[in-house]
Amino acid sequence: MDCVFCKIANGEIPSKKAYEDDRILGFYDLDPQAPTHILLIPKEHLSSVREITPENSGIVAHIFEVAAQLAEELGLSNGFRIVTNCGEDGGQTVPHLHFHLLGGRSMKWPPG
Repeated sequence: MDCVFCKIANGEIPSKKAYEDDRILGFYDLDPQAPTHILLIPKEHLSSVREITPENSGIVAHIFEVAAQLAEELGLSNGFRIVTNCGEDGGQTVPHLHFHLLGGRSMKWPPG
């Protein structure tokens, strides 16, 4: 498989890790959109939200648990944003399920 996030999860491409366990990896985005910008990915390849099923949906809960833990550890007490994009029109640029943890500044809506 030629998935850049799978290669990062497998250690084939280096990353600055924020968190890792046997199921997920959190690493700092190379093009941060906020002072804190961490990508949280399942190590198992899922292309997008469209592939979440009752059998694998626990990974999303685990990612959100880790996101809350990281936000606490990183001092994001004033708040943070978690974003996922789905499909080309949704702005997804890497076809591997991932969540952006953004914080350290005031967020606007719509995003800008």
